[in-house]
This record gives sequence, structure tokens and C-alpha cells, in this order.
Amino acid sequence: MHLRAFLRSGHTPTLACAFWYFDVSFMVWMLIGALANSIAPEFSLSDAQKGLLVAVPVLGGALLRLPLGYLADRFGPRRTALAGLLLTLVPLLLGWLWAASFARLLCVGFLLGVAGASFAVALPMASRWYPPRHQGLALGIAGAGNSGTALATFFGPRVAEVLGWRAVFGLAALLVAASLLIVMVFAKESPQQPPPKRLREYFSVLRQRDAWWFCFFYSVTFGGFVGLASFVSIFFKDQYDVSRVAAGTLATACVFAGSLLRPVGGYLADRLGGTRVLAIVFVAAAVVTLSLAALPVLSVATAALMAIMGLLGIGNGAVFQLVPQRFAAQIGVVTGIVGAAGGLGGFVLPSVLSGLKETSGSFSGGFVFAGLIAMGASVALLRLDRAWRAALAQAEALSPSAVPAPSPSSADI
Repeated sequence: MHLRAFLRSGHTPTLACAFWYFDVSFMVWMLIGALANSIAPEFSLSDAQKGLLVAVPVLGGALLRLPLGYLADRFGPRRTALAGLLLTLVPLLLGWLWAASFARLLCVGFLLGVAGASFAVALPMASRWYPPRHQGLALGIAGAGNSGTALATFFGPRVAEVLGWRAVFGLAALLVAASLLIVMVFAKESPQQPPPKRLREYFSVLRQRDAWWFCFFYSVTFGGFVGLASFVSIFFKDQYDVSRVAAGTLATACVFAGSLLRPVGGYLADRLGGTRVLAIVFVAAAVVTLSLAALPVLSVATAALMAIMGLLGIGNGAVFQLVPQRFAAQIGVVTGIVGAAGGLGGFVLPSVLSGLKETSGSFSGGFVFAGLIAMGASVALLRLDRAWRAALAQAEALSPSAVPAPSPSSADI
């Protein structure tokens, strides 16, 4: 693929705006997790309360992803992105000027979910400008905006040390306001707008068993990634008694590993088969996560968490290599549902880690739970793959001349 041909085929300013919108939104979405070590002492939060605090924004993003995706289909991604950025200013201003209690912070966190739902808007804003042969690169550039998580974990604690955590919300509001102007000026709606999806299309997909399985798999990969991204700085601070800034730096290293390896997951899945790559990811992630239950020294724990986040990033890419093969005719609807399920997984993980820490006094139980879930996902995937292969073989036997519909199993054979 020649870069010049790619640049001629679409609209570069809109692609850049899609990346920037996604990047800033992900930064904002993870802001409370990045600031949790600064917020918790002021309100004397328990372990369970800290877990709930960082999990609620992830829950908000999961619940708001489908409505924002529906609005992008109905009114266009650019208009929806502008509305999303405008709405994001509300919780940021509340966090700066109003969040004087734990209950108010939970309200702010849930409203920050509108930033996490940007995934459902940024990707179609970019992809609709590009022909099929350039979709991979366009979506890869726009999707790289999940690196905004690292911006939050790296800069958030440092600014909070100097100006206080509330000021971080105020500065983020200025950045979002500037982003609103940038998208308004430079982004354009693509002339290629598919017909909007109807609500009943979403419900019809949920009647298919495989859609639920993909929701589960993505809740393990993306849910694990975003859940750990929001919680890992708390783990470093509470378990190893490092400074707030050091905890943020270590969390940033872990987040980068996951963000950078997501495209690798798609590439490996194309070369080796999606189910094969995803099964390996689940087993490896389970083994490394279970090893963390021993709570090793800081250097080993950091390396293990970087490995886990990297594996989950690869898994994210592998899941979305499989989804179009199984649901070629319903890809837009299924992507929205699976993406929302991933956010729900990200809500559960920090809640479990913090809840078990409060009841048992140790993080070990939470890592055992997460490791067993990943191992269970590998077993379920392998059994599902056998069912796909059997169904494909049966279809070929009944109609040898027919071309079978694309499926994950046919990609792996």
C-alpha cells in the first residue's frame, strides 16, 4: 500500500480529528483512575470504595456506547462527536468545581462515560471516508487514540502533585473545549453515509448465541485492559507503597504495552487464525495473572502486568478480526454490542479486585479470580471453535457446491 494513494483516497483532516477526538476522550475517561491515589486520602476511601470510584466511569462508557453509536448512525459521526465533546465538558466542570464528596465523584465518574463511548463515534467518522482497501490503516490510525489512557496516567498524577487533583479536571476541560473547536473547523461528514440502523436490529443480533460469546471474550480482553488501566496505579501504591507519581509512571508503562500491541493482534490473527491467537492469549494471560497472586517484588509485578496488558491488547485485535467473519452482514451492530460488553468487563474487574482486597486484606484473591476467568475463556473458545468446524463440515457435506459463509473456523483452517 502506498501512503500517497491512501492520502488521496480519503479526508486526512477528518482522520486526524477522529484520532484526536478519540485520544482526548480516552484520556478524560481514565482521569479518575489516574487521580485515584490523590483523591482517596481526601475522602478516606476504603479499598472497595476506591475500586468503585475507578470502575464507575468504565460502566458509564459501556452503557453510553450504544446510544452514541446509534446517534452517529442517525445524525452523522461529526455531529455526534461535537455533541459528545460538548457533553464531556459537563463532568469535567463538575469535577473541578463541585465534587466535594464521594457520592458527587461517583456522579462525575458516570458522566465521564460519554468520553469512553467515543469509540462508537471516532471509528465511523474516520472509516466512512476510506474505501475497503484502506479501511485497516484508517481504523488503525483512529483507534490508536486509546493511547490517551497513557496521557492520563502519566500527566494526571504529576499535575495533581503541583496544582491539586481538582485542577486537573479544569485543565482537561480547556483541552476538550479546544478539541471541540478543532473538530468543528477541520472535520467533515463523509458523503458515504450508510442507512441508519434500526433498534430492532440490535435485539435480533442478541438472539444469536455466538454474539453473546463474543461479548464475553471482549469483556475479558478489552474489559481486562481498561479495568487494569483504571486500577493498576492503586495496586502499585497500596501494595508497594510507591509515590503517587511513581505509581502513575508504572501504570503508564503497562498501558503502553497494551495500546501498542493491539494492531499486532489483528496482524497475527490474519496470519495464524483468530481463534488460535485468542486461545493462546487467554492461556498466557491466565498463567501470568495467576502468578501475580503470589504478589512478587515490584519489578517482577511490573513486568507481569506489562505482559498481561500486552496480551490483552493482542486479544483485542484478535477478537475484532473474528467478528467480521462470523457476522459479515451485521458487523456494525455486533461491533457496538461487543464493544459495550467490553466496557462492562472493565467495570467488574476493578470492583472485584478492590472488594476482595477489602474482605481478605490481600490482592491475591482478585488475581486468582481474573486468572480463572481467562482460563475459562480459553476453554469456551476452543469448544466453540469445534462447534464452528463441525457446522462448517456439515454445511459442506449437505451442499458441496455451495460456498460456505465466512466464519472464524474457516479462517483458521
